[in-house]
Amino acid sequence: MLDVVRLRVLAAVARHGSVTAAARELHYSQPSVSHHLARLEAETGAKLIQRAGRGIRLTEAGRLLAERAAEIVGRIDSAAAELSAHVGLRAGRVRLAAFPAALGTFVPGAVSRLAREHPGLELRLTETEPHEALRMLRAGHVDVAVVFHHSGTGAEAEGVRLTHLMDDPGYLVTSGVPGDLSAHRDSPWIGGCDRCRGPLLRLCARAGFAPDISFTTDDVVAAQALVAAGMGVTLLPGLALRAHRNPGVNAVEVPGSTRHIHAATYGEPPPPPATAALLTALTAAARATDVP
Repeated sequence: MLDVVRLRVLAAVARHGSVTAAARELHYSQPSVSHHLARLEAETGAKLIQRAGRGIRLTEAGRLLAERAAEIVGRIDSAAAELSAHVGLRAGRVRLAAFPAALGTFVPGAVSRLAREHPGLELRLTETEPHEALRMLRAGHVDVAVVFHHSGTGAEAEGVRLTHLMDDPGYLVTSGVPGDLSAHRDSPWIGGCDRCRGPLLRLCARAGFAPDISFTTDDVVAAQALVAAGMGVTLLPGLALRAHRNPGVNAVEVPGSTRHIHAATYGEPPPPPATAALLTALTAAARATDVP
């Protein structure tokens, strides 16, 4: 049977790419880390580490085991936190990952409510996009992930449970009279990164044209500033406009652009008390949030 301590060591080495850095994180000596790695290779019968100049790198078998080790260690840490939370919400920990527009709108209200109702509960927040938040959730690094998916694209959250929080329509943002998408087929567009511009491309294709993306940014403040300066038009979610609204732009809702926002959790119901309390706070805060 694989030793959990040695799996934790391998995960740390994979995370840092260095025995020295892993030893520092784990508060072990370097010889101790090397010993655990050697014992793990003996247990598995596989070569996990290769020397590379003055450093090391993982073999293919090492990378595979390190990925599983990170998930196993994360689950063990989560189980320990959940067991502690079952003692009562006067002490415990809950970890949340959410995308920027959620952190800039309804999440602070949820955090405030949680702090009032459960002052002894420790809350940790991480800002990250949905795909990474789901990875962290599955690996046990967070307890709740606030994520979204667009209409017609599927939730893409296999193996997790989703609690619906709100629907967030998209808006065409311009410096003049917005009109509709087709009215801007010849306009320069401000789009997000390759991962984020999918909804814009689909909606424009439905309107019969491909947008000329002249500027790329995922920063809603920068995107609106470019629009206000007459450099182009863009498509933004309502929550992003609620978090920051440039006075020099106009916005009109685009049919079919809604994204659905959920709180994702992992594991069988019911959730641990701390996680359940956070879900309740998120649901209440989302319902109290008006999208422009």
